[in-house]
Amino acid sequence: MILLGVILFVIGLLASISILQTIGIILVVVGIILAILGAAGRGIGGRRHYW
Repeated sequence: MILLGVILFVIGLLASISILQTIGIILVVVGIILAILGAAGRGIGGRRHYW
């Protein structure tokens, strides 16, 4: 999810498409939050990992 967010953000920057930049930033932030929660051992949706 983090990687997809970064890719969308970069494509949005290169193509000057603001919606891709916004979606990319949102995906990066959500991915980082889920990664931190998963690393802390907190189950998300009944799983220890979000992927």
